[in-house]
Amino acid sequence: MTHDQQGSGPARRAVLGAAALGAGGAVLALPGAAQAAEASARGGHGSHRLPVPTVVGHRGASGYRPEHTLGSYQYALDIGADVIEQDVVPTKDGHLVCRHEPEIGGTTDVAKHPEFAGRRTTKTLDGTAVTGWFTEDFTLAELKTLRAVERLPANRQRNTLYDGRWEIPTFEEVLRWAEEQGRKRGRPVWLHTETKHPTYFRKQGLALEERLARLLRRHGRDRRDSAQFLQSFEPSSLQKLGALGVGAPKVLLLSGADTRPYDFVEAGDPRTVADLITPAGLRWVARFAQGIGPTLVLIIPLDATGRLGTPTTLVRDAHAAGLILHPYTMRNENTFLPVDFRKGTDPNAYGDVFGAFKVYFEQGIDGIFSDNADTAVLAREDFLKNR
Repeated sequence: MTHDQQGSGPARRAVLGAAALGAGGAVLALPGAAQAAEASARGGHGSHRLPVPTVVGHRGASGYRPEHTLGSYQYALDIGADVIEQDVVPTKDGHLVCRHEPEIGGTTDVAKHPEFAGRRTTKTLDGTAVTGWFTEDFTLAELKTLRAVERLPANRQRNTLYDGRWEIPTFEEVLRWAEEQGRKRGRPVWLHTETKHPTYFRKQGLALEERLARLLRRHGRDRRDSAQFLQSFEPSSLQKLGALGVGAPKVLLLSGADTRPYDFVEAGDPRTVADLITPAGLRWVARFAQGIGPTLVLIIPLDATGRLGTPTTLVRDAHAAGLILHPYTMRNENTFLPVDFRKGTDPNAYGDVFGAFKVYFEQGIDGIFSDNADTAVLAREDFLKNR
């Protein structure tokens, strides 16, 4: 679909529901959501209106449970997340599994499995040497013998209580879980699914987009009005999903201003994220995506001391291009917060996260990724009540 076919500016953004930000009713009505009575568990076509700002459970409830496990996803849903995020990577035999990275040494107990000691290796992942164990070197059956562990045990020691409790889920298992939870709740469960390192995997003959498109179609999540977001740091991945006929809303993730999407690096495209967040760059993004997921410092930069500086015009410019914004990532611990909102000297203690949420919500963002969905929901309640 071309940019002209999709439309642009405020009208297009209203279709996506972001224009509801300024309205008293604060809901995100994605395409087709006017028919709120329908609640199809198989993707929830046109049925569920998302609150604004939308709370996205980052890797589930990774502030409380080991990330990308059914336990993390379930807890995020139970404590109020509007949307649950997954990252997908492939196995050796072509299944999509949910891991933040293909390297799994830090998120599973693979190092304790002597039968896999010989699989430890060093690979170049998007230009960086990474040593460990990689999902593409394991069959699904082999990965299912592993168990998930907390990725940040030094920061989240309590989460280690759940080490070994859950296995690595396949994306199809997550889709079935979402269907089951949708039936129980009488409304669809929204997912926010990222293709991880798509250029890297495409070069290995394990292209993510075709596999993802098949699963989305099988489970009724490929339509414009599906309860499904798709996201990637690589524009070409979102473009490929669109070319495959996947109409679900797409969100381009954006890292630091001086970085380049890795597909740009491979293609020799000199543009950086700084180029993509200009008005012209955002209009280009709007040709194939309905939103952006910028790192929070693109919205409010940090100064040399780690404190919040002056907000940029990114929110205004993105909205002018018809794009919604789902920035990342809010976490409760001091070490992850701007210096302005840290409390005490313990880096792992909780800071004034409600104060930080308030500042970011005041910028007009349409949603936010959070490791602690319950905190984000309360912060949204405060913001909507007091604005």
